[in-house]
Amino acid sequence: MSGLAGTGALVRLALRTDRVRSVVWILALAAQAVSQASGIFAQYPTQADLERLERVVGTVGTNPAIVALTGPVFEPGTYGGLTAWQVMTFQTALIGLMSILLVVRHTRAEEEAGRADLLHAGAVGRYALPASALVYVLLVNAVLAALTVLGFVAYGLPLAGSVATALGCGLGGIAFGAVAVLAAQLTDHARTATGIAGALLGLAFLLRAIGDSAANAAGGAWLSWLTWASPIGWAEQLRPYAGERWWTLALPLALALGLLVAAGALIGRRDVGAGVLSQQPGEAAAPPWLRSPLALAWRLQRGGLLGWTLALAVTGASFGGIAKDMEAFARGDPKISETFAQFTGSTGSVVDLYLAAIFGWIGAVVAIYAVQATLRLRSEETGNRAEPVLAGAVSRIRWAGSHVLFAFAGSVAVLAAAGLAAGLAHGLRTGDLATDLPRVLAAALAQVPAVWLIAAVALALFGLAPRATVPVAWGVLAVAVFISTFGGLLNLGQAVLDLSPFTHLPKLPGADAQAAPFAWLLAVGAVLTATGLAGFRRRDLSPAS
Repeated sequence: MSGLAGTGALVRLALRTDRVRSVVWILALAAQAVSQASGIFAQYPTQADLERLERVVGTVGTNPAIVALTGPVFEPGTYGGLTAWQVMTFQTALIGLMSILLVVRHTRAEEEAGRADLLHAGAVGRYALPASALVYVLLVNAVLAALTVLGFVAYGLPLAGSVATALGCGLGGIAFGAVAVLAAQLTDHARTATGIAGALLGLAFLLRAIGDSAANAAGGAWLSWLTWASPIGWAEQLRPYAGERWWTLALPLALALGLLVAAGALIGRRDVGAGVLSQQPGEAAAPPWLRSPLALAWRLQRGGLLGWTLALAVTGASFGGIAKDMEAFARGDPKISETFAQFTGSTGSVVDLYLAAIFGWIGAVVAIYAVQATLRLRSEETGNRAEPVLAGAVSRIRWAGSHVLFAFAGSVAVLAAAGLAAGLAHGLRTGDLATDLPRVLAAALAQVPAVWLIAAVALALFGLAPRATVPVAWGVLAVAVFISTFGGLLNLGQAVLDLSPFTHLPKLPGADAQAAPFAWLLAVGAVLTATGLAGFRRRDLSPAS
C-alpha cells in the first residue's frame, strides 16, 4: 500500500469537519486585507490626497520603530504600494498562524485524541494524515488568495501586484504550515506542537523587524540581512506593485519542501501517537503544592498565561514606542486624525486617539486569551480528564471556578503587562513618564469589563449548552471584534454597534471615564458567570452532553 493511500478521503474529511472554521478564517483574513485597500481609497480619493500621503510616508514612514512594525514601503506614491505596505507583514503572519493551527488540528491533535489509530487501522498510508492536512491548508490558502485578488482588482489595483500580494502572503503561510507538520512529529501533544510552531512564527517576525528597522537606522545596515532569514521578510521583498520580484516566491516553496522532507524522515522513525522527542517520566508522587483544583488549574494554565503576557508586553512596547510619531503623521496629513476619530468614535489629540485605537485592538486580542482559558474547561471534560478529578472530594464549582479565575485574573495580568510596557515606552519618548505611564495603564485596564463579559458568555455556554460552547463562543468573540473594529469605518447603525461590549467602553486615555458602562458590563458578566456555574452544577458530566 502506498504511504499516501487515503489522502484524498482525509482531505474531504478535513473540509467537512472544518467547513465552518475554514470559512470564518477565509472571510476574516480576506476582509482584513481588502479593508486596507478600501480604507486608503476612501481616505485619499484624489491624486492630490495621495501625493500628500506620499510625502508623509516618505518621512515618518522611514522611522525604524514604525518600519519594525509595518515593514518598509517601496512605492508610497501609488494605491497599490501603500496597500502592500499595510498588508504584507501582518497578513503573512496571520495566515501563518492560521496554517499552524489548522495543520496541528489535523495531525498531532488527531493522534493525541486516538483517532489516528482508527484511521491507520484502515487503508490509510503512513504519510496520509500530514499530507492531507497540508493539502487542506493549501486549498484554504488558495481560496483566500483568490478572494483577496478579486477584492483588490475590484478596487482598481493592478492585477500583477494583487496576485503578487496574495501569493506572497499565501506561500508564507504554507511555509509555516510545513513548520507545523514538522513540529507535529516532535512532540506527543498538540499544544506543545502549536507552541513550537508559534514560537518560530514569532521568531520570524522578530528577525524581520530587526532586519527592516536596521536598514533604516544609522549604523545598523549590517543587520539588514536578517530580513532574508524570515519567510515574512521574503513576502515583503516580493515588492508587490513596485516591480515585482517573482523569484522570491521560490524561497518559501524551497523551505516548505525541505521541512516536509525532514518531517517525512521523522514519521518513519516514530510510532503513531508518539513524538520523536521522548517524554520525561513525571515524579512518582505529586508535589505538596498540587493538592487543590486551583493548583491544578495553575499547572495547566501557566504556560499559556506566560506566553500571552510576554507577547502582549512586547506588543504594547512596540505600539507605545511609536505613539509620539503620530503627531508628525498628523502634521503632514490631517486626515490621519480623522481616521482615528472615526475608528474610535471619539475625539482628542491624535496620540490619545491612536492609543485608544491600539488598546481597543489589544483588548480584543486579550479576549481571545480569556475565551481560550475558559474553554479549557470544555477540553478537560471532552478529554475525560475532568471526571477523575470530580470523582474525589472536589466540587464542580471549585473545579470550574479555578479555571475561571485564571481566565479573569489572567486577562487582567495580560492587559496590565501590555499597558505597563506601552506606558513605559511612550513615557520615555515624551520625557513625562510620571504622567503618561498611569494614563496608558488605565487605558489598558479599561478593557477588562468587556474582556470579562466575553469570557462570561463562554462560561454560560459551557454550563447551559456544552455542545455549542466552542463554536458559539468563538463566533460571539468574532462578531464583537468585527463590530468594534470596523463598525465605525462601515458606518454601522448604533443598534449594531451596541452588540459589542467594546464599543461601550470610554476611549481612554483621552476620553472622560464614566462609571456607568463599567458597572453594567461587570453586572452582566457576573450574571452570566453565575448562570454558567449553576448550569454546569446541574447538568450531566459527559463529552456528549
